[in-house]
Formats: sequence, structure tokens, C-alpha cells
Amino acid sequence: MMYPTRLIPETKDYLWGGSRLKEEFGIVSEEKILAEAWMLSCNPAGESIIAEGALKGIPLRQALFGKAEEALGKKNPVSSFFPILIKLIDAQKALSIQVHPSDGYAMEIEGGFGKTEMWYVLDAKEDAFLYYGFCAPVSKDEMKKRIENNTITEVLQKVPAKKGDTFFIQAGTIHAIGEGIVIAEVQQNSDTTYRVYDFDRVGTDGKKRELHVEKALDVIRTDLGGSAYRPEEKVFSGYTLSELSSCDYFTVEKFSVSTFSTLVCGEESFVSLLFTEGAGELSFSNASYAPISVKKGDSVFLPAGTGEYTVKGSCEFLKSFC
Repeated sequence: MMYPTRLIPETKDYLWGGSRLKEEFGIVSEEKILAEAWMLSCNPAGESIIAEGALKGIPLRQALFGKAEEALGKKNPVSSFFPILIKLIDAQKALSIQVHPSDGYAMEIEGGFGKTEMWYVLDAKEDAFLYYGFCAPVSKDEMKKRIENNTITEVLQKVPAKKGDTFFIQAGTIHAIGEGIVIAEVQQNSDTTYRVYDFDRVGTDGKKRELHVEKALDVIRTDLGGSAYRPEEKVFSGYTLSELSSCDYFTVEKFSVSTFSTLVCGEESFVSLLFTEGAGELSFSNASYAPISVKKGDSVFLPAGTGEYTVKGSCEFLKSFC
């Protein structure tokens, strides 16, 4: 039977990464450069590992095999597919200009789901920015020419990014995380990315990284983009709550706990808790579940039906569910 547990993340050493996930979030990795930590993942490209209990050391996807329908909840009827992927990202350097496909295109061309995502900025240098949609109308022909002559960034919107900002990146939005930004990302469970422009960088093999221009031009929408937003903060006794994002694929809420918050994980959906500041203890009304000590950089999976749980301490966490 699945139970609440911390997860050990998969780590990625993409060339634009840094060292902050190790130094500030306590992510353990043998990689010199640590770009991403996949904090909740059942994706074959990188899977989270159960950190404690009877299933310790087993990939979460394997542990859910045969139990997924119960553990994922009533709102997630496709028991063979885990719906979301949650990451910490350290962009020491800028990422490539890129776009993700919608479900329809991805199913037809890639045989999988598309990718809509949300970013919550955990930290950013003073002059940090993102590329987020277009700043002026542009045709597909002009896009193609600008990609070819390395001027595509001239027609992209540069949006300042500050700690505490939230961005919703709908499939089809051209975008890129700029340098000096650390984010938490909640996304559809997909690793499909179409690179549009990569600043002529080369990979570890000495070759320029692959671009996917034709596919990108198929899916880019010029009507998507926008700016950062900061949802209203609701004040409760012992904590505050902000709903960062709610869409067809996921809901993400931010909790800032000063003393304690008591919540419920019902039978409708599993819950992910990603701790982004501070430390505390997670306890459960179900006495068969052992308390879990938590700190910045911890990811905890709660199967659907976990019941009432309490986070005590001084900490911030993102609660995600489907």
C-alpha cells in the first residue's frame, strides 16, 4: 500500500545550470553542474525514488504500478499515466528560446502529451528577465527568417523576473528562462521541448545543440504571453495561502507557515508538497503514518486518501494536486 513519503529527485546536468540547488536546497548529486532536480517525477527520462519506509529505494512509478488508480485519486482516472512533473531549476545561464506543443499536436507527432507549465520564482538576480511571448505581431515567415539570422529575440517580450513572481506558460508560448533565476516548475508530465534558438552554444560533444525549427513553427502561437502575477494572499491563523495557478492539468497553492497549518488530502487527488523555505514537521491524523521531518528542498508525496495532515514550523511550501 502506498503511503506518504519524501522523494529523492532525479538530477540533470544541462550546460546552463549552476550549483545553487546543491548549496541552498540540499539536493544531492554527483553532477558538477546541476541544472534541474525532478522533485516529483514518474517520467521515464528521470524518476523520483522513494526515500523511506517499506518501499525505500524504489522508483515512485514502480511503486505505483497496480496501485495508481487508488493512489492518484478519483480525478486522475488514467492509472497508467502520472499527470504532472515538478522541478527545481537553477538557470545560472539563459535557457534556449523554446516552445512546447499542445496535447493534440504532441499526440499526433510525438506519441505523448503536450506541456503546459507554471513557474514560481524562488530567487532572481537584480536585473533578471524572461522571454515570454512576442512584443509585436510577427508572421511565421518572419519568425523563420529571424531564427535563421539569429534575430528572433528582437521580437520577443522581455519580462522582469523577481522573487515571488508567478508565470503561467501555456503550450504554444515561445519562452525562455533568463540567467540568474531559480524557479519551481509544475508542468504536465512531458519532456517534449522544441528549441528555436540556442545562442549558438555547443554541447559537451563540441557540436551545436539540435534545433527543432519546423516543429516549433507548427505550434508557436503569437497571441500567448503576458507578464508576472502575484495572487492575493489569504491570511489564516498560523499561515497564509495564495493560489498560484489553476488549470485543466494542475492546481498549485503556496503556503507560508508561521506556526502550523492543518490540511486534508482527500480521495479526489494525490498531493505534492515541495518545501521552498525553512523547516518543520509533517504529521498525520492517521496513526499508521510516521511523522516526516521536512526542510527547504524536500519533496513529499501524499497518496489520495491520506486524510488530515499538519505542517508545523516556520516554512514555505507549494502544494500541487490535479
